[in-house]
Amino acid sequence: MLFKSNSSQIKYKRIILFLVAVLFVILTNPVWGQHQPLYESEDRFHPVIAQQGIVATQEALATQAGLAVLEEGGNAIDAAVTIGFTLAVTLPRAGNLGGGGFMLVHHADSKETVAIDYREKAPKGATRTMFLDENGELDSEKSRFSHLSVGVPGTVAGLTLALEKYGTISLERALQPAINFAKNGFVVSRDFYDSLGFALPRMSNSTASMEIFFKSGEEPYNVGDLFVQKDLAETLELIVREGIQAFYRGKIADAIVVDMEANGGLITKEDLADYQPVIRQPVRGTYGDYEIYSMPPPSSGGIHLIQMLNILEPFELKKFGHNTAQTIHLMAETMKLAYADRSKYLGDPDFVPVPIAGLISKDYAEELRDRVNLEQATPSSTILPGEPNHFSESNETTHYSIIDRYGNAVSNTYTLNFSYGTGITVPGTGILLNNEMDDFSAKPGVPNAYGLIGGEFNAIEPEKRMLSSMTPTIITKNNRPFLVTGSPGGSRIITTVLQLVLNVLEHDLNLAEATNAVRVHHQWIPDRLNVEKGLNHDTIQLLKEKGHNVQISDVMGSTQSVMKKDRWFYGASDPRRVGALTLGY
Repeated sequence: MLFKSNSSQIKYKRIILFLVAVLFVILTNPVWGQHQPLYESEDRFHPVIAQQGIVATQEALATQAGLAVLEEGGNAIDAAVTIGFTLAVTLPRAGNLGGGGFMLVHHADSKETVAIDYREKAPKGATRTMFLDENGELDSEKSRFSHLSVGVPGTVAGLTLALEKYGTISLERALQPAINFAKNGFVVSRDFYDSLGFALPRMSNSTASMEIFFKSGEEPYNVGDLFVQKDLAETLELIVREGIQAFYRGKIADAIVVDMEANGGLITKEDLADYQPVIRQPVRGTYGDYEIYSMPPPSSGGIHLIQMLNILEPFELKKFGHNTAQTIHLMAETMKLAYADRSKYLGDPDFVPVPIAGLISKDYAEELRDRVNLEQATPSSTILPGEPNHFSESNETTHYSIIDRYGNAVSNTYTLNFSYGTGITVPGTGILLNNEMDDFSAKPGVPNAYGLIGGEFNAIEPEKRMLSSMTPTIITKNNRPFLVTGSPGGSRIITTVLQLVLNVLEHDLNLAEATNAVRVHHQWIPDRLNVEKGLNHDTIQLLKEKGHNVQISDVMGSTQSVMKKDRWFYGASDPRRVGALTLGY
């Protein structure tokens, strides 16, 4: 009996010692010592969760290519450049070599956030009236679907600058997946097949485009077919061998100029040789304990994102509730004020004095807030741009977001403007050309393809960068990346990003819930509140009673978002467009 008792005591002691050891491991382990990533049972949507790094893009193969770079030890900038070149092959309607865009980089070592502006520029031969007919009216065919509509491309210069300044891998490694998919092909998806159907009428005017994107007799590649781009593979290999000189001064530049001269375009060898991306200071704002970094002009996105957050912050939208009539009313009224200011004050800061400090001033936001009627919609016809100087302290775009294990983050948005841009391919190169010249105010006061009104600040001038709505954004807390996001969507980009940010920071939605939530949009003119399907009918009725012209619209944007909370990475790709993918490891 005594023997059994001693044996039991020893057994219990061993169990207690084992439990103490397990508890010690849990409390001292750098992962287990943090909050565990829990899926909330009441949430309908859940983000991707990772431990080392995360990537969100619009196209699955590009996401896989970027994640592979992170897994090999590369940083977020390495992955971003790899993704940018890969999308030029696998998502040709938006990914590109012949377009341009904006990249926001948070560099962990320097704690610095910078903006890389590789937006296209107007050719030196561009004129203010180049898209007007003999009656002085805008000729939209010229401004959107001709060689005249092409801005000097910036993507190749911008991506290589980012890699040289902030990356760690070689250009050859960064282009490896793109070359592989161009040379050996990838399987045509339903989304790609459908996009080519829409592009056919425009591409039919370009022999080179038809030879690449369609079989003989205008027959599209079918779902499941292997799609190969030999010309584009050779172009990418040339860039690996000769660097950006191949694109801006060498054989590729020659091919672009020959095509321009043969079709009435303006881009010259000098235009290409003189193109340079610009590193700018991002615009910076605050929202509670968070710092908001976003793209400065010639993008309007960052300024108006911060401006709208400044106006809305004191309203405490959380008390009104997510997507209630009162919350949407306040957002819509705020959107009107921001887009009115956009029409007058935004343009290329290298050419015009954009009042950045005034537009993102908290004091200016307070003045604008006083103009918001809390109960009734204010007619757009009565809203004029404000006076920020008193406070002077595509839709077929694509976006991707990355955070790595070192604390670096990238938010990148780039585009050809329309789906497949002009639809024109430079013969022998596989490069689709943008139609970004339509983003200028070809005739101030006349809406562009997205219904946006522009003013004198965005008039056409040689070597000027056209205004954009792209809004790549990095939000930090305690100088560390917290949320990285952005979206395509033309004029709706800014309001899409605004709502994603508010859904996370104000309404405490997880990243997937924030991404999937119904969106709304108002851009001042036309005086119309667009809402996606799914908004409560009673809410719509209340908005109408407040005087809003509510219209059910197509889906808005396609956010690709990642975030870091405690030691965990979270990511979510927007379901509004087919083919997007978020992956982590």
